[in-house]
Amino acid sequence: MTNVISQTRKAPPVAMVIFGASGDLTSRKLLPAIANLAKEGALDERFILIGVARTPLNDDSFRDLIKKATEANQNKTLDTIIQNARYISGDYSKSETFDALKKILDETQELHHNNKLFYLATVPEVFIEVACALKANNLNTEDKDTFTRIVIEKPFGRNYETAQQLDKSLHDCFLESQIYRIDHYMGKETVQNVLALRFANAVFEPVWNRRYVDNIQVTVAESIGVEHRGTFYETEGALRDIVQNHVMQVLAITLMEPPPVVDAQGIRDEKVKLLKSIKIFSPDEIANKVVRGQYTAGQIDGQEVPSYRDEPGVSKDSKTETYLAMELEVDNFRWAGVPIYVRTGKRLKRRVTDVVLTFQKVPHLPFSPTFSRGLRQDRLVLRIQPDESITLHFGAKVPGPEFKLQDVTMNFSYKEEFKTTPKDAYERLILDALMGDPTLFIRTDEVQQAWKIVDPVLNGFQEDLIPLAFYQAGTWGPKEADRLLRASQRGDWFVS
Repeated sequence: MTNVISQTRKAPPVAMVIFGASGDLTSRKLLPAIANLAKEGALDERFILIGVARTPLNDDSFRDLIKKATEANQNKTLDTIIQNARYISGDYSKSETFDALKKILDETQELHHNNKLFYLATVPEVFIEVACALKANNLNTEDKDTFTRIVIEKPFGRNYETAQQLDKSLHDCFLESQIYRIDHYMGKETVQNVLALRFANAVFEPVWNRRYVDNIQVTVAESIGVEHRGTFYETEGALRDIVQNHVMQVLAITLMEPPPVVDAQGIRDEKVKLLKSIKIFSPDEIANKVVRGQYTAGQIDGQEVPSYRDEPGVSKDSKTETYLAMELEVDNFRWAGVPIYVRTGKRLKRRVTDVVLTFQKVPHLPFSPTFSRGLRQDRLVLRIQPDESITLHFGAKVPGPEFKLQDVTMNFSYKEEFKTTPKDAYERLILDALMGDPTLFIRTDEVQQAWKIVDPVLNGFQEDLIPLAFYQAGTWGPKEADRLLRASQRGDWFVS
């Protein structure tokens, strides 16, 4: 199959500087994505890759690191990139580190034409330090013929106040148009396809509202635990790690109004409007609308796994949530009265991310209850991962003399339809950043509004307004989460 990227988009000459170049994110995600882009012809042969990190490596050992991370995808352009790759070992607080970076950029300017993309694959604590150092060394500048951009990984702050502080500090060093806040969920083909499903098909958009939709469920389930990130997770929890970013972005894309034009401003304006329509919890609502949980020992795929409190780096009396479920309301004309249920958790039964629209019951069912007892409400399931697909569940007659009804499905599979697996999200997003397309990146007002939604929940945790429930690893979470749906007679969480 001919690759669309290589036909239509190719990044200009650029120097990509990765801070945190010796880290896990770089080896696992960034370098393989760069290798794929090189193979597809999306990178110019003059592309320069520069790594910066505290780890004591030199140019040759960094090149070996790149080869190891990309050994499954060697190609001619990548070979050139590896040969030209450079590495700086140094502390981000030392001027010598940025003096060395400036020297390399000057030496290679005829290749990258003074176009620069700085990627902060570091811990959040040094975001501002690096950004300010780049400004102090005049590496944040651009003109009408060149560009300078900075890509920042989540988390974007730890609450509304710190998000504001982070943005203020970043804006002291870079223009908003230069800042690319990355959330890899936005790079997933299935998330983007929600736009196509809604706005390119007359059959779906007319029923995408409160008149036809009974409720919406968003599930982001992981079967893994915290792995080696126990110390980090103790400070984050499911609310900060998943809900404030991934879940809010998926909700915004799913529920927003049609933009005038599908471009960066149009999409991001509508996402912000939607996020501003989500009702903020009052202290009295939190206990009834939010469930937090933590996994205990259990089995995943037949293997015994420890409880969260027995994971390395985790406190024995930890109250950190590894599971969170919420019932949200969107206070606008399209979605008024439609409950939005979201849940995320670690050590759940299996890894899956679904958006499920459950449609209203038919006003009158003229069939005998005997033959329609097993019939459920129609559902549209958007499977974001794994096995990316769109499935419509509806009722149909079972073959035979009796008029018996049962649920059936119509399924669209990316893999089967396009004979390919959707590309890794980082590949799409890195190319977008190189091309200067911010459509799938997060704007500052999106970040701040998402924090406004979750801040009352964080406060509820601190004030013990939300009791900690426990669930066995390998299940779908605490039973308390089921009550959210049953309290409003919405049945159960949907599991396909």
